[in-house]
Amino acid sequence: MLLNKWMKRHTLTLYAPMEGDIIPLEEVTDPVFSEKMMGDGIAIMPTDGTVVAPADGTIVQVAPTKHAIGLRSGDGAEILIHVGLDTVELAGSPFNVHVKVGDTVTTGQPLLTADLEQIQRAGKDTVTPMVITNGSTLEHPYSFHAGGPSLPGKTVVAQAEQ
Repeated sequence: MLLNKWMKRHTLTLYAPMEGDIIPLEEVTDPVFSEKMMGDGIAIMPTDGTVVAPADGTIVQVAPTKHAIGLRSGDGAEILIHVGLDTVELAGSPFNVHVKVGDTVTTGQPLLTADLEQIQRAGKDTVTPMVITNGSTLEHPYSFHAGGPSLPGKTVVAQAEQ
């Protein structure tokens, strides 16, 4: 117990994956996200289509339709970034992926680029949820911060005390 008193605590941080406005996950019109069926998180109303790594980690998933990427952070958080709603139906055309499964990435590193105008022309919502899919199993749960503008890889959107 005495050793714990002297151990330095540090904060685990997740940063915004895109430029835009940070909104609570509950405001996303898709119930899979708003009801947190996939996990807790935030969403971005993007003003730019570049998606960056919200933390240092390893790419664990790239959707075949390129609309979603999963990464595992150093603390084991499995983070899903899902660009737009119902964008799986676009069969990958508005997306350009810059990473592959197994790649190690650093905070702020570009993961994919989305053509937001093409997504909107197709009648899809560009809102981009970012959720921790295994949050209930983490030793240190994250608290999410919504509201205000975001700078990709710079604006803090979630923290956990370790």
